[in-house]
Amino acid sequence: MSGPTPGVDTVLRHKLLWLMGLRVAAVTILLGSGVLVQTNAPGAFPVNPFFFVIGLTYALTVGYALTLPYVERHRWLVDFQLGADAVIVSSVVFITGGIVSYFATLYVLPIVGASVVQSRRGGLLVGVLGSVMYCGVVSSQYAGAFGLLGGSIAGPFALALPPVRIALYSVSLNLIGFIGVALLSGYLAEGLRRADARLERASTELADLQAFNQHVIDSMTSGLATTDSEWRVLTFNRAAEAITGHSAAAVKGRFIHDIFGLPQGLSRTLTEGPTDGIRHDFAFATGDGRRVELGLGASPLITPSGREGYLFAFRDVTESRKLARDRRIQQRLAAVGEMAAGIAHEIRNPLASMSGSIQILREDLPLDEEQTKLMDIVLKESDRLNHTIKSFLAYARPQRFATERLDLRRVVDDTALLLRNSVECRSGHEIDVATPLGEVAYEADEGQLKQILWNLATNGLRAMPDGGRLGMSVDIAKDGVEGTVVIGVEDEGVGMTQDDADGMFQPFHGNFTKGSGLGLAIVHRIVSDHEGEIEVSSTPGTGTRVRVLLPPRRLRDDSVEAARSGVSETPDLVSGQGI
Repeated sequence: MSGPTPGVDTVLRHKLLWLMGLRVAAVTILLGSGVLVQTNAPGAFPVNPFFFVIGLTYALTVGYALTLPYVERHRWLVDFQLGADAVIVSSVVFITGGIVSYFATLYVLPIVGASVVQSRRGGLLVGVLGSVMYCGVVSSQYAGAFGLLGGSIAGPFALALPPVRIALYSVSLNLIGFIGVALLSGYLAEGLRRADARLERASTELADLQAFNQHVIDSMTSGLATTDSEWRVLTFNRAAEAITGHSAAAVKGRFIHDIFGLPQGLSRTLTEGPTDGIRHDFAFATGDGRRVELGLGASPLITPSGREGYLFAFRDVTESRKLARDRRIQQRLAAVGEMAAGIAHEIRNPLASMSGSIQILREDLPLDEEQTKLMDIVLKESDRLNHTIKSFLAYARPQRFATERLDLRRVVDDTALLLRNSVECRSGHEIDVATPLGEVAYEADEGQLKQILWNLATNGLRAMPDGGRLGMSVDIAKDGVEGTVVIGVEDEGVGMTQDDADGMFQPFHGNFTKGSGLGLAIVHRIVSDHEGEIEVSSTPGTGTRVRVLLPPRRLRDDSVEAARSGVSETPDLVSGQGI
């Protein structure tokens, strides 16, 4: 059988402590005043019984205090205290005249105290015990025991006894009062105990509900903040702390506009506008130095009494915005690819015929110097247009991978060597290569990986017309999916804005006069074919950093066949130099 719960034991000890304190105070006041009365009575100084009762009460109180830690396991100690109170009161009544004592009403105090400590059971126990002892005191008086024992003790309280009929009437009233007080106080104490139990259950349920609500709020992936009517922050959940980089303690009491940098017009819109709230998207600098895009919804906080404040729900939409931009790029690239596949063959054959005819006419016709120069321009532009169409085809049609196991360090070194000896690399350019000591093994088409590096690197060199450092690197990602390869190209060029960075992989989006504008679009297609990602970070006037993340790949059967046969339809670097 399990023992009492810690909460019940604590309440019991607390009640007993109060009971002991009140007992000492009552005995000291009542008996002390009786001592003064008897001491001041002329010709009497027999106060030993009073001192004895007071001393006994103090001694018992010390004993009760020492046994307090054991009352949970030994409940009879509580019953002993309550019974001893009835004995002490009976002693006081005996000393002060029995049936004529003014202290008979003191029985009410231990009865009420017992009801508070032990509810109805304790009140009835002390009430019955007190009634029996009171009857015993009165009976002993009328049987002559009081005259034998208390003649010299009672002193001034030794009054003439009333008739038996009056004594029976008085005793009956007192007994009815004792039992009535016991029943009433027990009933009230029991009701109070039940009310306390219900209140405790309600408090526990309320605390559990509050804790559950707090857990729900803290488990939300969206940030949630509430403010009062003056726009001061009241609550800030965990997701809000993670998104903004500010702790709840740091923002509590601050104006919400100062935290998010919201426009002042938002306050007026929320105050005067509809109750369904508003939506606001904006760039935000977090407390830990990050720059993110937030999507924030704000609405009035409505209670039965009206508007009490405002509710702000927000989330980091940086990644979703990036995915949306990537989807738009993919859609545009797909549309351009379909167009390129459709018109490339329609243009390439007539263009070849025109170029051949011009070459024949140039050789057979007598041309002056100006006409010869015009013919050369036509042939040159025909070659350039043919190269653009070839780039279209390289971008638009599906490519077969001649997959093989590669050491990407060698791929980067070979591409850097070609770049150093190409027309793109000028005297002011410096190309640095950073590779790890160990092998960076990867299974892919070597030509396509070189195409990625070449196109990104030439774009970086063109972004540095006055010279600068171009960094090329390859390594295994330290975080994310195990085995992911990271290819990096970094320049110190003119940089670009966020809008330019969002559209840099669209066809014909190039900002340089040289090239067809398809180089970065081809890079995006190759990376997408490998199910990889491209991360771009750029600052105008500072430079651009591009990271290509390629996930681990398995050697496929069709790739193996292509590798064995030596078939590869990927663009070669020589033809890609102008991309």
